[in-house]
Amino acid sequence: MNKEEKQKKENKLHNIAKKKHIIIIAIAIIAIVSYSVYSGWKLISDPTDVFMVEDGTVSLEEIAEGYVIRNEKVVKGENYKNGIVPIKAEGEKAAKDESIFRYYSEGEDELVEKIRELDQKIDEAKSKENTTLFSSDIKAIEKEIDIKLEQIYQSNDIKKIEEYKKEIADLMNKKTNIIGKASPANSYLTKLIEERSGYETQLNSGSEDVKSPMSGIVSYKVDGLEEVLTPDKFSSYNQEFFDGLNLKTGQMIASNDECGKVVDNSVCYIATIIEKEKTHEAEQGDKLTIRLSNADEIPAEIYYMQEQEDKVLLILKVEKDVKELIHYRKISFDIIFWSYTGLKVPNTAILEENNLSYVVRNRAGYLDKILVKIKRKNDTYSIIGNYDMEELKELGFSSSQIRSNKNITLYDEILTKPDPTKIE
Repeated sequence: MNKEEKQKKENKLHNIAKKKHIIIIAIAIIAIVSYSVYSGWKLISDPTDVFMVEDGTVSLEEIAEGYVIRNEKVVKGENYKNGIVPIKAEGEKAAKDESIFRYYSEGEDELVEKIRELDQKIDEAKSKENTTLFSSDIKAIEKEIDIKLEQIYQSNDIKKIEEYKKEIADLMNKKTNIIGKASPANSYLTKLIEERSGYETQLNSGSEDVKSPMSGIVSYKVDGLEEVLTPDKFSSYNQEFFDGLNLKTGQMIASNDECGKVVDNSVCYIATIIEKEKTHEAEQGDKLTIRLSNADEIPAEIYYMQEQEDKVLLILKVEKDVKELIHYRKISFDIIFWSYTGLKVPNTAILEENNLSYVVRNRAGYLDKILVKIKRKNDTYSIIGNYDMEELKELGFSSSQIRSNKNITLYDEILTKPDPTKIE
């Protein structure tokens, strides 16, 4: 074979090798692309193949509607048609026998206006008479009045403003009395003062203070159900009774301008009727949590239970946030029967085998079946943990099995839909 033929043969072999190399690379690229496409399709069609174990909370909850029941007493005076002047503001605490509001006297606005006009006339008249004997006292009182007026302008507290107005009225009376005593009998000034005194007597005689019958929180949100929904009538409540109240869920009780009430702020009750299966075998006396519409979670107790055909009347006792519930009669809320925190995994990741639970851990493509303890579970998720050595012995594991046992840890990746036929 000459040199030229030898070179041709080498070139041919080189080209064949080059083609094989290109084919191998093409096959590899096709395989990689195919795997990527397959992986992408799997990710889209089943995005929860792998789940990272993290700390979380699992709870058992039911949505409910309920009726707020309170220890409360409506207070109403004789002059209820005259309108209320609050002494205690909405939501403010009051002691037993303490004045909480008063009624306007008959024609109060007109009387107040007449007294105001007389005060102006008295001021004008006293400047014309000899007031040297009481000028220093008058100036001191007028200074106090100016201070009270300034406090009124700077305050946004209705209760404080009412207090300042009352103090100003008392100071004005004191000022008038001083002037009256120092003025000559039958003078124009004296007659003005006597006329003012008559109007003031008329004003005070028509006013009516209403006192608290018990200690508690004052409210002017009276809906007429204070004597209907009471803690001593639990056994009489049923769905027909509640439907007959025709109440809207979440509607605030309107303020009343004829009467008020005092509410026991230490405890209230929420009555709800739910399907029997949704009680999850809870019993009277059980502690649970309720979540209000504002997301507040407050502790509660099942105070009373009564089966009614396929439903159950639950009376929940609440001793927190009672003040917030005063504004409502019918509410929506969540009943949280239990809540548990720990390593949270989806139920689809758990395999059951011989009455034991396992998850399949994926570490860099290596799969391990890990024995786990189910601490709590609901329909979707479980809180899991690891067995300790004594627990494994009680389950019948040998010493060698215990030594080789692996634990699940935070941030482990597990398969959410493991195929038990493909795992040893």
